[in-house]
Amino acid sequence: MAKSINLMLLFIAATLSSFAQNADSLKNIITSDSLGKWYTGNPVPKTKFKVATFIAPAVLMGYGFAAVYDKGALKQLDLSTKAELQEDHPLFAAHVDDYLQFAPAAAVYALNLSGIKGKHNLFDATMLYVTSAAIMGVSTHFVKQGVGRERPNGNDENSFPSGHTASAFMAAEFLHQEYKDVNPWIGYAGYFVATATGTLRMYNNKHWFSDVVAGAGFGIASTKIAYLVYPYMKQIFNKKKDSKFTLMPFYQPGASGLMLSGKL
Repeated sequence: MAKSINLMLLFIAATLSSFAQNADSLKNIITSDSLGKWYTGNPVPKTKFKVATFIAPAVLMGYGFAAVYDKGALKQLDLSTKAELQEDHPLFAAHVDDYLQFAPAAAVYALNLSGIKGKHNLFDATMLYVTSAAIMGVSTHFVKQGVGRERPNGNDENSFPSGHTASAFMAAEFLHQEYKDVNPWIGYAGYFVATATGTLRMYNNKHWFSDVVAGAGFGIASTKIAYLVYPYMKQIFNKKKDSKFTLMPFYQPGASGLMLSGKL
């Protein structure tokens, strides 16, 4: 059973790319003297919304929600998957998934720094990743609170969807969007890393199978939405040609992040 589940997850990762958006390469359109300074340039070309690009994440999320409230086959699949994994690996406790979820995003920076440029320059790419993370974080947080599903290990009631898996597939889609026109295999590689993250979440008894499937959907959708809305966000800050913005990290007890300041 465990082998069949792993094969199913690998199949999901391998086929997700067929639903990916086919857009023309975007040009790097801003310059910066440091990551903290943002000078305006030409507007980022807008990406057209295509329903087909959201079919895969919608199906994945739909499956997850259906499994949460199902009393039949989908619930049994969650239960049997957990039982099989725990029977074969009762003491499994690898925490590499805490770091593996960020690997596809780290690859974007590593490739850029090694001279293999993606669709955007590093600043725009960073803003796209931050936007994706914000959408993913907010959406999964409220769904976790609203659904209140108990984890397989019984530790708490915020199992659905898997945040680690959502983060991993968000990063995988980010890598895919940046490099699908450079080398498709670079983009596809992120999906397999993300699938490994989701598989480890189940082996660690932190999530049900349907949590992982839904998490993949949330992650992919978050990045796709970010690539749709970012050009409009950029346009707001480009209203005046000479406007200048400063991006800086901030920290206060209980919160940290990035702060953008300047004049329009």
